[in-house]
Amino acid sequence: MPYCRRCGYKLPEDALFCPNCGAAVPPIPPESRFELADWGERIAAYFIDIIILGLIIVPIASIFLWPWTYLIGGFRWDWGMSAVFGLSNVFSFLYWTFMEGVYGQSLGKMALKIKVVRADGKPMDIVTAAIESLGKAFLLPIDFILGLILYPQKQQRLFNYISNTLVVKARR
Repeated sequence: MPYCRRCGYKLPEDALFCPNCGAAVPPIPPESRFELADWGERIAAYFIDIIILGLIIVPIASIFLWPWTYLIGGFRWDWGMSAVFGLSNVFSFLYWTFMEGVYGQSLGKMALKIKVVRADGKPMDIVTAAIESLGKAFLLPIDFILGLILYPQKQQRLFNYISNTLVVKARR
């Protein structure tokens, strides 16, 4: 909780002026309102999500691809794996967009008690979550490395920066 710089009075979170002395309260940067989740928590949540998605996607993809294997003369490793990975990227994108757009958390993030929030304080929405999820689902190595290089102070991936989102510890 912030304190007035002029009189030291304990300020409410959304105060624009000090209720004690009337001094203007400078805006608090959005990233300091939250405790940022560290990279270890985020990576662990990602792996939990990937395991959950793998348990769902591989059987579904196999069911859809099974009839095609007979049409092309048997299973071809290069074609089959390309199709499975392509479907998994699309399903991952839809999963993260829905879960983080509606709940602010994927199942992995729920397990680790972290969530995605908009840096401007507005609630998450599907469009913001879709932009944020693009990097995770389709361009993760580039998204992650550029984020480490360009935005280390906010611990943002590139697509977190583009979507103006932060990954923070969920308040208890």
